[in-house]
Amino acid sequence: MGRIQTRFARLRASGRRALVPFITAGDPSLEATVPVMHALVGAGADVIELGVPFSDPMADGPVIQHSSERALARGAGLDRVLAMVREFRRDDADTPVVFMGYLNPVEVRGAGRYAAALAEAGVDGTLLVDLPPEEAADYRGTFADAGLDLILLAAPTSTAERMALLRQQAAGYLYYVSYAGVTGADRLDSCQAAERLRELRGDGTVPVVVGFGIRDAGSAVRMSARADGVVVGSALVQAMAGAGTPDQAAALAAAFLAPLRQALDAAGGGQAAALR
Repeated sequence: MGRIQTRFARLRASGRRALVPFITAGDPSLEATVPVMHALVGAGADVIELGVPFSDPMADGPVIQHSSERALARGAGLDRVLAMVREFRRDDADTPVVFMGYLNPVEVRGAGRYAAALAEAGVDGTLLVDLPPEEAADYRGTFADAGLDLILLAAPTSTAERMALLRQQAAGYLYYVSYAGVTGADRLDSCQAAERLRELRGDGTVPVVVGFGIRDAGSAVRMSARADGVVVGSALVQAMAGAGTPDQAAALAAAFLAPLRQALDAAGGGQAAALR
């Protein structure tokens, strides 16, 4: 098994939910990214989603759009981000790292070269926001050959037929977007999300995580009731925005994430029963 499968198997065996923080590579500084990644692991992260800065992040709200702009202005291109992952892997061989980004950089480099570069650096999977499952077959095969999971997205508007397709094609985990819109908005409906997550899980075995709009421990617990984990992004990126040094950024990241880890673990028993 790969790192993602191993991590979720361990979590499921212990009745715990995955905590998946998202950060933008290169923000709040190029030098802060690796220290922040380590700090997040120390605070309880199970998987790290690393945003690859892109000039037109259409699925992202203002917080992550601005972080991507700042990172690009500092020179956080794909090669620099891959170097960050290599540095992270020198001290952490176990925590899964998933790239979150867009299809254009894959097309520019070529899917085969892109996949090989990610695998060589120690990336475990990639989530391409603008790649629908109906058009993903060739990419999925190329990434799988390189040992990468192609993470797929489901949305509140996904039909039963599309959910079945997603379960069939899923690798690593499925990412459920809790509302139709961009990242960072505050419009969570945990009851509606729970029902849609139940439908998405179906009789599948692939883990399902939920993201968009999770901002604190309370929203993390509510949204995790029918999921295998939660993703937190915009609120974390915003929490680090004022950091002046890598050490400050790492401290802010850990301080933000630790209460979410504690709350998810405290609620774990009842949640595990809800999934059965």
